Amino acid sequence: MEMYTVGDNAVYAGHGVGKIVAIETTEMYGRSQTFYRIQILETGMKILVPTDNAESRGLRPIISSDEADKVLGIVREKKFKIDNQTWNRRYREYMEKIKTGSVFEIAEVFRDLYLLKGEKELSFGEKKMLDMARGLLLRELALAKSEETLQAQEDLVNIFDLKKA
Repeated sequence: MEMYTVGDNAVYAGHGVGKIVAIETTEMYGRSQTFYRIQILETGMKILVPTDNAESRGLRPIISSDEADKVLGIVREKKFKIDNQTWNRRYREYMEKIKTGSVFEIAEVFRDLYLLKGEKELSFGEKKMLDMARGLLLRELALAKSEETLQAQEDLVNIFDLKKA
């Protein structure tokens, strides 16, 4: 079981990268429980996650540099079979993948939607999901690899629509 300290970055499934801003104990339902107070970097939202089952609730550490390389491999993959199911069924499947909090699943969603965008017009929901997956991936990859490393790779600048500094 991963233990975090105040100041650590972690990923909370479905919300993205957050910073542990406090560890606090609260009386709830007649018993004392300890929580991580997490502030999501993108939105500023504050979330309480019980420390005793944080992992099963979707809290995980930032990926390693090696894992980031695997994620970038998924994003760069061009072998793609056009999904002929309706956009709303595809949307539901992709949303389930995003909710897992797995950076690898999110990378697949991003890659599939990014490539599909080149083939046909995405629905409004798919466009929003593509943006969400992009944001979730970029924040974590920037912590795992550094933004400068990502911007030094021309294909990633194009794929993620990064602005050159």
